Order: sequence, then C-alpha cells, then structure tokens
Amino acid sequence: MTEMMKAVLCDGVGEASVMRLGEVARPVPLAGQVLIKVHASGVNRPDVLQRSGKYAPPADASPILGLEVAGEIVAGDLGDYKIGDSVCALTHGGGYAEYVLAERKECLPVPRGWTMAEAASLPETFFTVWFNVFERAHLGRDKVETLLVHAGASGIGVAAIQMARAMGQTVWVTAGAADKREACVRLGATGALDYRNADWCEKFLAATQQKGADVVLDMVGGESLGLNLKVMSHGGRLAWIAFLGGHRAEVSIPDIMAREITLTGSFLRRQPREVKACIAKKLREHIWPKIEKGDITAVIDRIFKVEDVVLAHQHMESNVHIGKIVLQW
Repeated sequence: MTEMMKAVLCDGVGEASVMRLGEVARPVPLAGQVLIKVHASGVNRPDVLQRSGKYAPPADASPILGLEVAGEIVAGDLGDYKIGDSVCALTHGGGYAEYVLAERKECLPVPRGWTMAEAASLPETFFTVWFNVFERAHLGRDKVETLLVHAGASGIGVAAIQMARAMGQTVWVTAGAADKREACVRLGATGALDYRNADWCEKFLAATQQKGADVVLDMVGGESLGLNLKVMSHGGRLAWIAFLGGHRAEVSIPDIMAREITLTGSFLRRQPREVKACIAKKLREHIWPKIEKGDITAVIDRIFKVEDVVLAHQHMESNVHIGKIVLQW
C-alpha cells in the first residue's frame, strides 16, 4: 500500500494563491539517497519564479517546490549517517513536503546549537555562494580581496557577506532601503551603498582608492553589467547567479580584453550530482567550522507555518525581507 504525505501543491502557475496543501505519495529513496522527515523548508526566489511560470525546473526534478530542508533521516542509503540523524540538505525540488529525497552526499549536519528552521536557511544559499564566489570567481584564493554583493540583504546576500568575512575577505554591498544597508553592515560588510543613487559607483571607487571590486556577485543582470564593469578592478571577476533585471546586456569587448575581466555564472540546480557533492564537502571543511565557532549566524526574517505558504511567498515578493524566509512543518 502506498504511503501518503502532505505537500504544497500548485494548481497551475500564477499568483501565490495557486498553492495549496494536499496529499501525494511519499517518495522512496534510491541508491545514494536518503529520505528526510522535514521539519523546516527554506523559501527561495526560484520557488517564486517556478510557481509563477517564469522558471522551468529540470526534467528530472520533483514538481513540488522547495530546494532546501532541515529534518531527520528516516530511511535510505545511509553511508556514514544513521536513522534519526539531524541534517540540512540541498534538494532537487520536493522540499515543501513532509518527506523529501536528498542525495546523501548533498546533506550536511545541522550545526550545533542551531534550530531546524535556522538550518533550513543554509543549503541553497551557501551552496550557491561557495560555488560561484569561491570556486568560479576564486575570491581570495591567495590574498585578501574585495567582494561586491548586490541585493546584500537577500538570502544570498547575507550568506555571501558572512561567508566572505569568515574567510578573511572584505565585503561591500548594495541595497535600497536604509534598514537593509544597516543590517548588512552589522553582519560584517565594510560598507553598504544605495544603488538608487546615481553616484554609488563613484562612492565605492573612492572608498577603495579607485581599485574597485575583485569579485562582483550579481543577481540583477541586464543593464547592471555596465555599472559592474565600471567598479571592477583590473582582472576582476563577475559572477551572475540570476537575471531579475533582464537577461540581455551590451558589453565592449575591447574593454573586457584590456582590463582582463572574467564574466562567469551558473545555475546551481543544473549541476551534476558529483559537483554538488564536492560543494557539500568543501562547505563542511571550510564553512561549517566557522558556523560552529559563531563566526556565521542564522539570519531569519520570518518563519511561517506551512499552512501559510501563500503568505510566505507574498512576503518574499514584497521584497521587504532581510535574510531568509522559512516554512515550519
């Protein structure tokens, strides 16, 4: 007899109101997978875009929303884990459910002293930042460098600030609202700039003695490219992780060549399992000890009951949040 579970289902695509709580079959783990009883699920921008019909998940992904969870392992190919272990995990969809499958190698232990809701805020953003900032853009590989993060108060932003600072790097951010800029500075940013002011580029360059940013983490895309190039150092690296402001931009190729600029970017969700497993290993080696020491803290804006998932998505779409939004099961 098929075991059932509660999950957030979508009646088509559209506004947040298309989501509802329903029942579906509980998934069964395959080789290399564990089944997690979900205690908390992180809410991320790709969830909103998928629900809205603006982002198509990979063909092999669960149709259920949710890219990160925290909970306890209840079954599966355990490896070094055991039944009952508390983990947080990156998921290939399916996180908005009572139970979800995760690749065992994409699981990480819940940090000591962290709640399940706090741990659920980690995987999607920390995997993304590590892969793009430290591996693809090579921040601080052999020296102290400057990272510029756009949307500094977002889930990605607060992760990037703390991870880079914990690794001994300098961080600047852009953000619109004053309370968001203040929060970024409290988290360790050297400075926070109001991107709505036309002179933010000049202020940033002046503050860095005209050197600019060695690495820029950008989720805006579109016309932001020109401004990014203006504030990048010689040999700087730009990492795109989204294009909320547009997916096309013009660039002067000779300028890129003369300044030896690197343009890169990635979709985390499309990465092969072995790449994600490698990211998890690096996080456990380099970042989890920083969390355990207290150098990195949870930044939770609001926790919603899963029954209030519509309100959670509406809250994200309001763009007033600072840090992560989490669903509690």
